[in-house]
Amino acid sequence: MSSQTLYILAMTAVCFTVTILLRAFPFLLFGSGRECPKIIRYIGKVLSPAAIAMLVVYCLCAVFRNKSFAENAFGISEIIASATVIALHLWKRNPMLSILCGTIIYMILVQKVF
Repeated sequence: MSSQTLYILAMTAVCFTVTILLRAFPFLLFGSGRECPKIIRYIGKVLSPAAIAMLVVYCLCAVFRNKSFAENAFGISEIIASATVIALHLWKRNPMLSILCGTIIYMILVQKVF
């Protein structure tokens, strides 16, 4: 075997091991009938929405920072797609549906309309 093949196999093994350990860690820590501490429940409750909000702000700021106001349809695609995601989520309360539809609408707008 070449050194490149061994390197790839070693990296795959490391990634596999780390993934399994990360997936098993909560069960090892809280799996034996012990109650989860309040701080862990709180973090589990607020971390996902906070991460999504941070990503939205980051992505929209990056999009608007890289465009000039002289371009046609400045930010229209992003605003329509974001509004679609918000409206669908408020209506259906299904994150997968709202994100998927918002992404599809954004791609159609960027590639075909604007």
